[in-house]
Amino acid sequence: TLALLHRARGGVLAPVTGEDGRLSTSRTVAAVWVLLASYSVLVVAVQLALAPGADAPARLLAGLDLGRGAGLLTVLALCCAVAVTVHRIVALRVRAQRLQKVRADRPRAADLLTDDGGRGSFTDVQYVAVCSVAAVLAAVRLARRPGELPDLPWGLALLVAISALTYLAGKYSEGGRPVILSVVRSREVGDLDSPIRTGDDIEIRGSGFVPPGAETPDRLARTTVRIGAVHVHVPLVPVAGGFANPADTVLTVPVPVDVEPGRVEVQVITAAGVETNRYSIDVLD
Repeated sequence: TLALLHRARGGVLAPVTGEDGRLSTSRTVAAVWVLLASYSVLVVAVQLALAPGADAPARLLAGLDLGRGAGLLTVLALCCAVAVTVHRIVALRVRAQRLQKVRADRPRAADLLTDDGGRGSFTDVQYVAVCSVAAVLAAVRLARRPGELPDLPWGLALLVAISALTYLAGKYSEGGRPVILSVVRSREVGDLDSPIRTGDDIEIRGSGFVPPGAETPDRLARTTVRIGAVHVHVPLVPVAGGFANPADTVLTVPVPVDVEPGRVEVQVITAAGVETNRYSIDVLD
């Protein structure tokens, strides 16, 4: 039923899927610790219901003492706090146009270890690795003493905290707003130098024009350049293994005849809907 109701958001993976349609590393790690802690308490509850003898309930309840499960509860609280904080950071940076997000077709397991462009991410990999090792140790201790909360060493809890801070720092520093650095007339070898005129191709140089995850033709086709009051869709130029235009650092578009001669502003709108700064150029008739 859960998968049916949330099939558009990842099915049974909906609780750990981000708004961009990818598996969220922070939510998945937090979910693992929530399930582990819940299972630990459930095992104690089942044993408490079935335990024979008058002293068994007191012995089982002693296994839930705060001193025994402090490490587990600390890691659980930390991972849940990271999941909430990352969600807030990403949402604020997207709204402020400091982070570009392109929705994925479906969640994949590789999302836990890669960035939006499918490249391996150090911050994600180290966070998943450290938390996985800690979770395995907690599971082993729970298997050996099923009547008690697994007691994680404080040294391991500190290691998880350092990993979580590294992951948070990476999330806060990733991305950036696309920017136009310069606009020049596109020139072939042997062409004469001349000013920009209507009908010429211009080369827009900068960074962040192609958001991670927007390398497919249908998404690249959404890239638009506003020249004055005219919106120009960036023509796709395919090459082996991808596209030469648009590229992340350079775009080439024609100046339409509808552009009024004079001083006009150029602005790029990426496939994620983020606008760059405005750059002024002079267009001659």
